[in-house]
Amino acid sequence: MTPSARHAGYATRMTGALQHADDDSVARCVHCGAEAAGPCASCHEPVCGDCSTLTEGGVRVWAICLECDRRKGRRLGGAWRGLLLWLAAILVGLALANWILGRLVG
Repeated sequence: MTPSARHAGYATRMTGALQHADDDSVARCVHCGAEAAGPCASCHEPVCGDCSTLTEGGVRVWAICLECDRRKGRRLGGAWRGLLLWLAAILVGLALANWILGRLVG
């Protein structure tokens, strides 16, 4: 089979928007049940315009659902935990180095 025959069914370029076939019903928003405008860029669930927010991701603008917007980037707990773990690791490393040097010297 030639490459062009193999890819004949993929003549149209796929986009990030929801695709509807003739026998499919309208996609519904997972949050409110309204007709979905497209998938969330984070969780890929169908969302409507009212249940999504626009964010910038480089040169493109992405729509993410309000639930993903609440979960990601709004809380600093994970960042603080990571910072405290790094600081604790540095302090433990310094204490271990001090203990090793104390044993070697005296």
